[in-house]
Amino acid sequence: MLPLFALTLFTSALLLFLVQPMVGKMILPSLGGTPAVWNTCMVFFQALLLAGYAYAHAAVRWLGVRRQIGVHLGLLLVPVALSWAGIWRVLPIAVDTSGVPTAADNPEFWLLGRLLLGVGLVFFVVSANAPVFQMWFSRSGHHQARDPYFLYAASNAGSLIALLSYPLLVERWSGLAGQATAWYAGYGLLVVLAVVCGIGVWRRPVAVQHAEDAVAREAPPRWGRRLRWVALAFVPSSLMLGVTTHITTDIAPVPLLWVVPLALYLLTFVLVFARRPLIPHAWVVAAAPFVLAPVAVMTLQAENSLGWAPVPLHLLMFFAAALLCHGELVADRPAAEHLTEFYLWMSFGGVLGGAFNALLAPLVFQTVMEYPLVMVAVYLTVRPVSGGGMVRRWGIAIGLAGVCAVGTWLLLGVVHPDHWRGGWAQATSILLPAAFCVVWRKHPRWFALCLAGALAGSILGAPTRQERTLYLGRNFFGVKRVTVDTSGNYHEFLHGRTLHGIEDMRRPDVALAYYHRSGPMGDAFTVYRRAQTPRRVAIVGLGAGAQAAYAKAHDQFDLYEIDPEVARIATTRALFTFVPDCVGKTSVLLGDGRIRLGEQADGAYGMISVDVFSSDAVPTHMFTREAMALYVQKLDERGLIVFNISNRYFDLEPLLAALAGEEGLVCFVRDDTNLSQQEEAMGKLPARFVAMARRPEDLRPLIFDPRWTKVTADPAFSVWTDRYSSILSVIAW
Repeated sequence: MLPLFALTLFTSALLLFLVQPMVGKMILPSLGGTPAVWNTCMVFFQALLLAGYAYAHAAVRWLGVRRQIGVHLGLLLVPVALSWAGIWRVLPIAVDTSGVPTAADNPEFWLLGRLLLGVGLVFFVVSANAPVFQMWFSRSGHHQARDPYFLYAASNAGSLIALLSYPLLVERWSGLAGQATAWYAGYGLLVVLAVVCGIGVWRRPVAVQHAEDAVAREAPPRWGRRLRWVALAFVPSSLMLGVTTHITTDIAPVPLLWVVPLALYLLTFVLVFARRPLIPHAWVVAAAPFVLAPVAVMTLQAENSLGWAPVPLHLLMFFAAALLCHGELVADRPAAEHLTEFYLWMSFGGVLGGAFNALLAPLVFQTVMEYPLVMVAVYLTVRPVSGGGMVRRWGIAIGLAGVCAVGTWLLLGVVHPDHWRGGWAQATSILLPAAFCVVWRKHPRWFALCLAGALAGSILGAPTRQERTLYLGRNFFGVKRVTVDTSGNYHEFLHGRTLHGIEDMRRPDVALAYYHRSGPMGDAFTVYRRAQTPRRVAIVGLGAGAQAAYAKAHDQFDLYEIDPEVARIATTRALFTFVPDCVGKTSVLLGDGRIRLGEQADGAYGMISVDVFSSDAVPTHMFTREAMALYVQKLDERGLIVFNISNRYFDLEPLLAALAGEEGLVCFVRDDTNLSQQEEAMGKLPARFVAMARRPEDLRPLIFDPRWTKVTADPAFSVWTDRYSSILSVIAW
């Protein structure tokens, strides 16, 4: 029975984690990557997961195990029966995206309805399996049935395998149709396994089950205990999103790096719920403070100057904190008869953690402040290790703080006498509370208070930045910052660590950075200007609005931007003047660039510029066969398409060459990354652009420029479509 139940839970979790990215890819081309889409999907899946756990708890409580077996097996068979009968095409999974409403029509309710019809039933049924099958196992008669929680390790192992396999294997080797078919087969296997499990439990002698029911049971958990379960689940869930946002935007915006925190999150469940934990909980309790305190303080410092070095420390901190909280959950688990309620409250806490970071924090905090704050909250949920010795501990803390203060004063006075005052104040403001953290590490409430003090000292004592911040804002798409240098002349626009535009306020009509007139973008506009008649230009991806500097009085520039805050920055004259002072006519169109571009008339544009990187992330639906067909459809007969592919981690040249080959376009690339010191002094940044047109003569004089190289398609490269894409195929290894 044990291998059977473990395999069933593994299969169920595998399917649950595979269906979410699959459905996300199904709807992306139709609705784009707007916040409303992703927030709606997140709320939908989390709500159904919580509903599945609530159903499991209510069904077992009100029906008893034997009747609930019949109900759940029937529920598992319903999607198959409906699909076979042709009543409701639930399987294979498909989301009907016909009749897509516009952004002005609030597509959230339309999307919820489509998700509910397409995947709602099967996701609800599969989401309930983890608590249901563990409860069944507790009545199986197995010698380990009285404590079935270790089976949750098998469930999370399935989730972990699905998480890693989707980008590495599934997405790379199969399109959405193949994925849906394989998922259907996996669901059939799950139904068979569930039936065998149910029969095994059902056939147990009724007398034995009644004898077990007569045994004295554990009292129902009190509300204080339930709230603690919620808190212990909330903290790691929030911390996972916090560390992901922090390291992928402020330190290293590396593709697929977001997978690592989620994998560590699932791994902690596997470790703590195992029958024999590989890492004793006492070790985690002892070691976690020494990792958590320094990383919390480091978070508020200028980490990006250290390169990759902070990333392993943040991941280690998150792993220790999640292992600590989840270990506390396991230590406080109730008897098997309250298993479904335990998982219900744990799921509720996880949902709250995700909603806090994804929905509430962007409205409350301008930076990712929730990340260090939740680090403090870790020790508001942990129970004390030992008590007593208050006077002795206060004495040690004060003595250690004094030693830190004197040592810092002497060190800075000798090594850095020029920065003695500011450096001493900053170091002391951090080290004094840190000393108290060390002493009070076994007293969670005091430790949290001291850690909060260290964070406050880190903020108040932080050194003054050389550049001055003109604007700081945050929304669903991340933290945006506009800074001005010490001379007051250069304004820079940054999203995380990625620079999206520079303007010299003394020369507001000159494009700098990636769009410099001596670079590829200047060449592209030279080609565009060969036509004497006025033509429209589509700029997909606004940034600071630097491309508007190329406009002439008779030009019409349509500026497409998905992020309303970016549009606000680019159109505010005090920050950037490219768009406000543009001599041509400009129109800012908010929404997903591909969706909004599709609303225009065919042949409307003489030039389409696609510049849609977001902190070095690739919006895959903008680089598919269908997207390229749309660009060509909206281009006039002599027009050109320009792609800015300047980034640190992706090589999009083979993909674009393959797409151009399918559309019969000529394709050229200019690699303008080896700059001289003089060019860098002019405000120019390394850039790489691809230009396409229907005929070679449409790209004159670019095709005769030796800096531009013709690109031919590689027949072995698999073109991206709305049904297939693989980030791994374009990573610059």
